[in-house]
Amino acid sequence: QVQLVESGGGLVQAGESLRLDCVASGPTFGSHVMGWFRQAPGNKREFVASISRKGDNTRYGESVKGRFTISRDNARNTVYLQINNLKPEDTAVYYCAQSRFSDVAMNQEFQYDYWGQGTQVTVSS
Repeated sequence: QVQLVESGGGLVQAGESLRLDCVASGPTFGSHVMGWFRQAPGNKREFVASISRKGDNTRYGESVKGRFTISRDNARNTVYLQINNLKPEDTAVYYCAQSRFSDVAMNQEFQYDYWGQGTQVTVSS
């Protein structure tokens, strides 16, 4: 059973930056596409970003392109989400997820098997 634990969320002001971390258990982290999603109150879970197994290919949701950067360190079993120039509309619970597929173009919830508990990001204006 894979466990994913996110950290790094918090209350920030618009324009500031945050880095979210997600640490995975188990020895096969480097064999899986990893992704980040977010869910704001009253909204469906939204795809944010995904990264290939080796970290050489990434995908982003349209609403976050240019401000969010996903990366990974397979030696540390960790995937990161750097968020710059935060906006109030970025307020949400952010989840990391692990996919069983090998294609980085994984932007649907059903394509991911394991999920973290989420970390809250709140952006004040």
